[in-house]
Amino acid sequence: MGAKAKKALKKKLRKNSSQLSISGRANESSDFLPLEGGPGRKISEPEEPVKETGTVLYIGHIPHGFYEEQMEGFFQQFGKIKRLRIARNRKTGKSRHYGFLEFENPEVAKVVADEMNNYLLFEHNLQLSLIPPERVHPKLWKGVNRIFKPLDWKAIARKRHNKERTMEEHQRMVHGILKRDEKRRKRIKAAGIDYECPDFVGVVQPAPKRIKFDEEEN
Repeated sequence: MGAKAKKALKKKLRKNSSQLSISGRANESSDFLPLEGGPGRKISEPEEPVKETGTVLYIGHIPHGFYEEQMEGFFQQFGKIKRLRIARNRKTGKSRHYGFLEFENPEVAKVVADEMNNYLLFEHNLQLSLIPPERVHPKLWKGVNRIFKPLDWKAIARKRHNKERTMEEHQRMVHGILKRDEKRRKRIKAAGIDYECPDFVGVVQPAPKRIKFDEEEN
């Protein structure tokens, strides 16, 4: 073996030893070596799941007859309910078919949102979604424990109609009635209908009389 061959062999051995040292250091930090060869791989540690903190649920497509009492009896099988509210019409008190539900345990709220979404109830698919705490409106639970009493609009209209009016208010009311009647007569005439509409009773109001008393003779 010549001098050049010995020099080339030493160079090759030095290169192989450096590669082995590098691969050894890499394998120390790696968790396993692949079967097909190659450098070792490090197993990444699994990330911790994000912990849910929301406890408020939005419930949509609430069927008719499924109100506060029925809803509380149905959902309390999952966990303790903190608050419950169904959106209602301010005038009639009827349900608007959506509401909000709050559990004490956030894990229970997450399970209910996942499992009860699209649940078929009285031919309606309930729509449930978890609301993040930062998106809960501060006035969401305002008046939640208040018992809704719908107004008796018939009694209000009756009282408004039968109230005592002054002469000016009565004349203003009669003027509105006559104005609407005149428009109605024009529409009937424009339609080619020959019809004589009767006059309203009490259209002409007698002027208030002033009684003059004779001065007493001394």
